Amino acid sequence: MIEARGLTKRFGDKLAVDRLSFTVEPGRITGFLGPNGAGKTTTMRLILGLDQPTKGSVTVNGKNFRQLAHPMREVGALLDAKAVHGGRSAYNHLLCLAQTNDLPRWRVGEVLELVGLTKVAGKRSKGFSLGMGQRLGIAAALLGDPAVLMFDEPVNGLDPEGILWIRNLMKGLAAEGRTVFVSSHLMSEMENTADHLIVIGRGSLIADCGVAEFIARNSMQSVRVRTPQPIAMVEAVTKDGGVAISADDGAILVRGLSPVRIGDLAFDAGLRVHELAPAQASLEEAYMELTAASVEFRSGVAAPGDAAQARTGERVKTTGVA
Repeated sequence: MIEARGLTKRFGDKLAVDRLSFTVEPGRITGFLGPNGAGKTTTMRLILGLDQPTKGSVTVNGKNFRQLAHPMREVGALLDAKAVHGGRSAYNHLLCLAQTNDLPRWRVGEVLELVGLTKVAGKRSKGFSLGMGQRLGIAAALLGDPAVLMFDEPVNGLDPEGILWIRNLMKGLAAEGRTVFVSSHLMSEMENTADHLIVIGRGSLIADCGVAEFIARNSMQSVRVRTPQPIAMVEAVTKDGGVAISADDGAILVRGLSPVRIGDLAFDAGLRVHELAPAQASLEEAYMELTAASVEFRSGVAAPGDAAQARTGERVKTTGVA
């Protein structure tokens, strides 16, 4: 278990972490989200004793990290996969870690096999691809067979097979009752992996809840409607106070009205409906909605897709063409 209480870190005039309090429970995967500059990496460094808090405290299983007698046996962490001596082989890198932490030699071969690097164990790590480097970093985190695991962007550089592997690995670790704390910018991956979310913005906590609850709280609920009479349908829902926008597949997304109300409006107007169902928002949509005010580095130019979507939505609302 990881517990932060009033955790604060200041670098000169920069407040990186601001009175942050949360608990990372064992037996589940806790996703750690936030925009660039939100303080995620600083928070992880504070947990691992790499930085000292200005105020507050953070403990691992009730102790400050520096008080742990055998750190690698209790906490495994991947913060920077590039923090490896490039001249050492994968095997020797892990062996050095094992020997300095009083871990058995046989454990090195075990974790190399677990992460799929057995065939390249004798090769120097400076020749590794980004994905191979990630696997080596994960092997180092697992070396002490710890109960608490922390991963910062663990799928960075992995191919689809590797992403599926690390996803299943983390789920397996959580199922064993371990504490799994993972930071990532890949919302789709977090939606498929995490059970719980801790979201920060500008160093402060802005959400601490389950994934489904987070999406429900922080997204506009909409209803998918498919009809051969889109113009009349848009007119009916907008007259009743709803907002209609075009979906990429030709359906209409209606906000502000329930499926029952839309069905009643269609019946009263004599409109045929081929699809009428609540549209589930994605974690990415909910996350963008919540953190919009917390983004520190923002581009001044809208993405082409954003502009196109805005134009499409305006066209549906004014003309009803889906």
